[in-house]
Amino acid sequence: MTELNTDEIISYLKDNLSERRFNHSLKVSEAAERLARINGADPEKMRIAGLLHDICKELDPALQLELVKRSEFEVSEIELNAPKTHHAIAGAVFVKEKYGITDPDILSPIRWHTVGKGGMNINEQILYMADLISDDRDYNDCERIRAITYKDLDAGLYEAFKWMLQEGIDKFRLIPRSTFDAYNEYTALALSRKA
Repeated sequence: MTELNTDEIISYLKDNLSERRFNHSLKVSEAAERLARINGADPEKMRIAGLLHDICKELDPALQLELVKRSEFEVSEIELNAPKTHHAIAGAVFVKEKYGITDPDILSPIRWHTVGKGGMNINEQILYMADLISDDRDYNDCERIRAITYKDLDAGLYEAFKWMLQEGIDKFRLIPRSTFDAYNEYTALALSRKA
């Protein structure tokens, strides 16, 4: 991985995100680094991915969509029509263009951190969970999912996708196929462990 100036990244985030979102980015970075150490991934890459994961979250929606349309990643029709998912896809494009990051271990986790997908690699799994269980999160069931995840990443992913699907249903949202694929994968794994 090319050397990145994390001070420059942190400065950019501080200047371009709300205080709440900036603090969230720091907390996700810490959680991602911790999960990487526990699960044998690269802590530095995960720390960087955590810092950058919401870099486009507060960018003008039209600019987010413009970045989404330039993405080299697959983007489903549901995601294209769901502005809440745009920041993740846009973020992967933005950090590649602004910081010259081409490492898929950083770009892919940023792209998939909102919806997940089947066949997630360890880096994608870690950032997905770090975003959901960072210390600033306090949704119902967060403490339980956090505790499970730090003990067993796969079990945490099962609980996370189960929770995420229920949230989508309760809030009357369309759910991308990739999220169902992830849910089915971790549910099958959970079932096989019980057998």
